[in-house]
Amino acid sequence: MGTGSVVKGGTAAEAAAGSTARAAARTAAKDAEPAKAAARADSAVRAKGAAPTAPCRGTPRPRADALRNRERIIAAARELFVEFGPDVALDDVARRAGVGNATLYRNFPDRAALTHEVVLAVTSRTTLRAEEAEAAEADPFAALSRFVHAAADERIGALCPMLSGVFDRDHPDLLAERGRLEEAVEGLVARAQSAGRLRTDIAVGDVLVALSQLTRPLPGIACQGIDRFTHRHLQLFLDGLETPARSELPGSAATLEDLRRS
Repeated sequence: MGTGSVVKGGTAAEAAAGSTARAAARTAAKDAEPAKAAARADSAVRAKGAAPTAPCRGTPRPRADALRNRERIIAAARELFVEFGPDVALDDVARRAGVGNATLYRNFPDRAALTHEVVLAVTSRTTLRAEEAEAAEADPFAALSRFVHAAADERIGALCPMLSGVFDRDHPDLLAERGRLEEAVEGLVARAQSAGRLRTDIAVGDVLVALSQLTRPLPGIACQGIDRFTHRHLQLFLDGLETPARSELPGSAATLEDLRRS
């Protein structure tokens, strides 16, 4: 009897264990269904040539090489706009940047979009040079001089021919950057005049007009090597701005409002 009880007890224990195992297996299979379904969905997506499903993590950041291409296109356009004017062929811009036409148009679908970005970049970088000059030079006239030479290296002369092109000059981004630039240059001019270092019969518009004219050749002539004279002629211009004034200027000082109306 004892032996039978052991056998029966063992059989019952085994049955209970088997039942528990089967229940656990059913639960595990049920729990695994969502993962299997996701895997099947991803396999189907891959078969169609698309990327597998992934959790939404926000807008992906541009790749480093894509950003470099964009910067090269803007820099090339800035140079060519200075040399040949804003109507230069976009194919030439792509060639100068070392990218394909498809890359250019992927970043800038038309001339207006490219011009917008170049104006924005030149204006923003020139403002930064004005702020750096003010921070680096204790002498207000030295700060103004430093800015003028730095702005020439940023090819600020590109703004003049580009502003005659067809694009939205009143875009909020452009207006904001232009306001920052004007405020920075006005500050340099005002401090130099207050210190008695800059003649008082000129205004910030005179500085910007002269800077623009002295930092670009006539569009289309592509003067070879003309850049090597730029800083020499800018220094002659700056010498003429220092006090005491050696001549009487004709007309009236050019203000920012004069430039906006022109």
